[in-house]
Amino acid sequence: SCLHSGLAWLSLPGFERPSAPVQVDRRTAVLGSASAVSLGFGSSPSQVVAAPSDADVPGFQLANGMAIPTMALNTAGLTADQAETATRLAVSLGIKHIDFHPGRERDGVARVLASEGREALFLTTKIAKYKDEPADPSAAAARAAKQIEDDFRVLGVRSVDMLLLRDAPSCEVMQAQWGVLERALAAGQTRAIGVINFCEKALTCLLKTAKVTPSINYFMVHPGMGPDPKGLRSFGESRGIKTFAYGALGEPGPIEELINSPVLKRIANSRNRSVAQVALRWVAQSGCAFSVRPTLDFGLGRSTCEGTTCRTGLEERRQVFDWSLTAQEMSEIDAMSAPDGNPTIFSSPGCKGCYGCK
Repeated sequence: SCLHSGLAWLSLPGFERPSAPVQVDRRTAVLGSASAVSLGFGSSPSQVVAAPSDADVPGFQLANGMAIPTMALNTAGLTADQAETATRLAVSLGIKHIDFHPGRERDGVARVLASEGREALFLTTKIAKYKDEPADPSAAAARAAKQIEDDFRVLGVRSVDMLLLRDAPSCEVMQAQWGVLERALAAGQTRAIGVINFCEKALTCLLKTAKVTPSINYFMVHPGMGPDPKGLRSFGESRGIKTFAYGALGEPGPIEELINSPVLKRIANSRNRSVAQVALRWVAQSGCAFSVRPTLDFGLGRSTCEGTTCRTGLEERRQVFDWSLTAQEMSEIDAMSAPDGNPTIFSSPGCKGCYGCK
């Protein structure tokens, strides 16, 4: 679960407050002290296991028993050259989980695969979003299948580790495309399937016809949104859908109010850490898998990985596993009510509050 013991108001099956602090090693440090975090929803510390391909980054176990590396590089907005550079730097730091989009980011990742081999990377990619008017479920499904074929050809692989589906304004389109991902899973083209930016309405639609429950929902989580943004975490996790988080400092770009948060700055200063590290540690210690941008220089449709700043940024993010926030610090960040945000900010108009929607 992504929800820790501060959520006393939750009464879901299997959720119980831990009785005493427990010491954890580096491998399980993503969960912090048990006095500050509860796995909940029937989980236990034994569920946090090392991903075989990423020994230094903790593993995050999905409902299907598969362990994914908890931390992923988020290549969103990078050019092909920058995606290649960022991926190589990430791998050198033990971050082998690469979260990329089709197109130029994929092309940069493909270069690394060509030189390093398939086993060097844990690959997570997404089905592109289209806007058919009127909605055409059959055409959308055909495009999804064609994209998988095209992406695998460019990447030079027979399978990826996770395939994620973006939402659509049409429920029927989402259901049709999900069927394509289910068939890809059955065919061994991916080890897990999930969704990205699915609000409760979109998840409800998908689950009506899904034969396979999404392993994860990938959405924004940052301090100020609370430990259960809009109830989306508890809604998904109570149904076996784990949380994969992006945007620890906001999206589509870093939020100034977060960077200058008195609470985060005070904790950062007292722990000799940066505000970015504190925000990311809060997300991590809440029990989520999460992605990181290589630097804080990013915005809508763009990101950067240039010079020493990129390596320094990734090194800083990589250090999220060697320390923990105290229970008091976690509670303080939980209590932050601003800046609030929409966890599915990049969703379609079918979900409330999507970015750029009228």
